[in-house]
Amino acid sequence: MTLSGVYVPLITPFDAAGAVARDALEALAHEVLGAGAAGLIALGTTAEPGSLDRAEQATVVDLLARVCRDRDAPLLVGAGTPAALGALRGRPAVTAALSLVPPFVQPGEPAVVAHFSALAAASPVPLVVYHVPYRTGQQLSVETLRRLAALPGVVGVKLAVGAIGTDTVRLLADPPDGFAVLGGDDTVISPLLALGAQGAILASAHLATAGFVELADAWRIGDATRARALGHRLAELSAALFAAPNPTVVKAVLHAQGRIPTPAVRLPLLAPDDETVQVALARLAALAGVSLPARR
Repeated sequence: MTLSGVYVPLITPFDAAGAVARDALEALAHEVLGAGAAGLIALGTTAEPGSLDRAEQATVVDLLARVCRDRDAPLLVGAGTPAALGALRGRPAVTAALSLVPPFVQPGEPAVVAHFSALAAASPVPLVVYHVPYRTGQQLSVETLRRLAALPGVVGVKLAVGAIGTDTVRLLADPPDGFAVLGGDDTVISPLLALGAQGAILASAHLATAGFVELADAWRIGDATRARALGHRLAELSAALFAAPNPTVVKAVLHAQGRIPTPAVRLPLLAPDDETVQVALARLAALAGVSLPARR
């Protein structure tokens, strides 16, 4: 299995009664895939999975599995425990699981390798390691990432380390065979693709999906001039979308576009302020070459 291209970690839209807006979620899935996204992520952190009960989680996975099966697109599902991975058994539409490095406990790098070795051995689907140390508190060296890449059943990493550092450069200078490096920091995805990342998992790609796909394609074929200019513009959009906790701004912009019925998020998240949303809308309009009308 080789993962590449732009994957969208779909939000969970809610209706006016606070329930999962299934029709809106299905429409979003078709829209981003129709715009060129390589695949989808269900129950990623952008989906607010901790606020969904088990029935809602199953609804989301079932719906997105059906869309991906119909469109012959890969589906990754956020799952990082034996129980969550076991729930993916018997779901042929699920391509892989996105599994977070154990957060908060800071178990140490040998323990992280042992953890993923045990998960991979028990999992019915391959694993993509989600490495986001500014949230988990656990750093991983390039040597540890290579040890993870060598584990049977581990096929990639969502690399979200917050910047382009020496370890990232070293990893991409000599990437492990059969191991996909997918960028997870939206604002620096262009330089990561330039260094050789095979793709990306981007919440920002709910918006300007085709632009992010074009960016990945431009770096893949070596069109640096086009990629560099487009990357700068998309980074400005991403910075605006992440000016408040994800996915609050993404949801607000999708609602302003009429693509989801409400911008609602569940606690512990709160809605972003209006100024933050307006900045994001202006960046999106500028990316499309359209000026927003003056606010009344």
